[in-house]
Amino acid sequence: MRRKADLPEKVCAQCGRPFAWRKKWERVWEDVRYCSDRCRAEAKRGRPATDGEHG
Repeated sequence: MRRKADLPEKVCAQCGRPFAWRKKWERVWEDVRYCSDRCRAEAKRGRPATDGEHG
């Protein structure tokens, strides 16, 4: 078992916050760019992330 601190991290392309690897992303980790569905949807709409709003 790995500790959470030992998991790889990336920075969200939409909001700029760091996020850690998840088991469901095991096969597609190289392609993951966003920390959440909300950030992914906002990026598709072309909306910039705003401070204080995060799902």
